[in-house]
Amino acid sequence: MRKSVLVTGGARGIGRAIAGEFAKDHDVAVVWRTTRPGVLPEGVHAIQADLTRPESCQMVIDDVIARFGRLDVIVNNAGLIQSTPLDGFDTQAARDILDVNLIAPGALLAAALPHLQPGAAIVNISSVNAVLPPKGAAIYGASKAALNLWTRAMARELGACGIRVNAVAPGAINIPENPRPKELTQLFVDETALGRVGTVDDIAGVVRFLASAQAGFITGEVLTVSGGYRL
Repeated sequence: MRKSVLVTGGARGIGRAIAGEFAKDHDVAVVWRTTRPGVLPEGVHAIQADLTRPESCQMVIDDVIARFGRLDVIVNNAGLIQSTPLDGFDTQAARDILDVNLIAPGALLAAALPHLQPGAAIVNISSVNAVLPPKGAAIYGASKAALNLWTRAMARELGACGIRVNAVAPGAINIPENPRPKELTQLFVDETALGRVGTVDDIAGVVRFLASAQAGFITGEVLTVSGGYRL
């Protein structure tokens, strides 16, 4: 029986690449909130939902189970990044970041847990900014640091159930739909050991590995995929 995968923030960028990677041999559903998906890989099911709303996580899980009959992998890719400078600090903006980056993955896992069987896997998309604080966006970095800790905590809690929980921390990634200016890209290249920025496929392949049986003895890890950024 084909396994099924749920990818949040799957309309574009890293999320879309992850969905495309799994769609080769899995049933895949993607969640989008404001960015309507373009042409998705064949067979990928799109669900519009705001995962920061209490009722949405249960709705999404119910939709996936009704369509596929099972849920094997959750990829928490949806993320919110925006500046939160101390000068004119915006409390609501800070709360929005935490709602999307930390609280929504917890609520989604809680809704999914009754349907997850031994062998299921959770992969959270973190960031190198969890350990390399971004100037002017400290709340974003803090939210990813908290996501890393939550990843390890859930791995510990769910290990006895045979459910693995890991995270991927991308470095500078070139998003096809929203490329960085050349000057900024070059700054990242200059700080990266491999001499290039990453691609969405670099991340998608690692996510697939962590969700696979080949990673069956890996849990509670945060795998940095940055090409050696700021070594």
